[in-house]
This record gives sequence, structure tokens and C-alpha cells, in this order.
Amino acid sequence: MVGDEEWSEHAACRTADPDELFVEGAAQNKAKAVCAGCLVRTECLAHALDNRIEHGIWGGMTERERRALLRRRPTVTSWRTLLEAARTEHTRQTRPDDGEHSAAAG
Repeated sequence: MVGDEEWSEHAACRTADPDELFVEGAAQNKAKAVCAGCLVRTECLAHALDNRIEHGIWGGMTERERRALLRRRPTVTSWRTLLEAARTEHTRQTRPDDGEHSAAAG
């Protein structure tokens, strides 16, 4: 994960008009699309969850989606730590094992 203070410098939305990211209704789907390929989407979402940001699209989630997630997981004390661990585990599971790759090649 990118450092606490510098993740926003790499955000896909850094040059977007804020009025396009703090929308309601169907316009939220368009705003969420900006997050689709963002390199710091996880950091952004963790920031919004850890700081209980109530408005806008953050990390590809609406305020309603974030509230629901917070209700489902009330014991999480650091979303940043949780999401970083999940990303590490996902990366570990999706990378081919070097031993398996070598055996298949030989």
C-alpha cells in the first residue's frame, strides 16, 4: 500500500471535478466508474472507512455501501490493516507458485 499521506497523489480522480464525485442517485454509478482502474482504490476506501467519511464516492463505494460495510463489520479497528492483509493474501493466492511453474515447464 502507498503511504498514508501520498496515496491521494496517485488517485485516478485527482484531476476530476469534485462535484462529479459527490453526487446522488444514478450519477453515483458514473462516479464509481472513475475508481475502476485506480491504483490506490484500496487506500482510498480504507481512508474513508477509517475516518467515517459520510459523503461522496471513495474507493469505488457510495456512502450507503460504506455504511452497510461498517455495520456488517463493527469490530474492525483499522480498515487499512484489514484491506492491506486481504490484498496481500489475494496476491499470494493468485500468483503461480514458483515450484509448480518450474515443474510444469520441465
